[in-house]
Amino acid sequence: MSSPTNEQIRPVRVAEHAGLSDVGLERAGNEDSYVVREPLFAVADGMGGAKAGEIASGMVADTLETASDAGHLPEQLAAAIEDANRRVHALAQEDRSREGMGTTVTAAWVGDTALTIAHVGDSRCYRYRGDRLEQLTEDHSLVGGLVRLGKLTPQEAENHPQRSVILRAVGVEANVEVDVDDHELEDGDVYLLCSDGLYSMVRDEVIAETLRMAGPLGDAAGMLIDLANASGGRDNITAVLFRVAAAA
Repeated sequence: MSSPTNEQIRPVRVAEHAGLSDVGLERAGNEDSYVVREPLFAVADGMGGAKAGEIASGMVADTLETASDAGHLPEQLAAAIEDANRRVHALAQEDRSREGMGTTVTAAWVGDTALTIAHVGDSRCYRYRGDRLEQLTEDHSLVGGLVRLGKLTPQEAENHPQRSVILRAVGVEANVEVDVDDHELEDGDVYLLCSDGLYSMVRDEVIAETLRMAGPLGDAAGMLIDLANASGGRDNITAVLFRVAAAA
């Protein structure tokens, strides 16, 4: 996390946002959920049989929205995810058909000068600033860990046979560790929250070029999903975008 100068610390607001999800080309159903409720944005990618993934991701989205409505965020962003973890885990314990159900979650709360990100799993948050795309979250996955250790290159990780192995998810265990970070906001920043169905199909440089060329964020979200499907659409694809601008 970088340290902003006094000149950079200026209040911003959400100027535009969009959210879109698609089943992709190979899955029977969509187990992704997302939240677009300014100033809260989130993406959750569920996993498990018997529609359990869909239920898990939906429970996380509902819990975050409820906490937001109650005014408990951003300070309680991690606590809301921990609460959702307990609920999902308890439901899985009660119903054998939902054993092993879980979900990723990447949630972002837009404050006056800082973005708070709470994250579990391998969904991602990117920042597009000054024609540069930067991944702000670390993947809690087997290949993500190997990349950080220098044992795999990012390019090798893209096609690794165990690229889908998640090391941390909401609901799988009784307790979950949530990564929470703050990042300074600047006028013109665009943020992308997405499931792995997007970034596993579309390279970062193509995402950056799409955000540079696209007009409204709704168009950008549609273009990104179309690109993921054109590359194979092996998984559900979800993209949530928002842009911040200097407050009047």
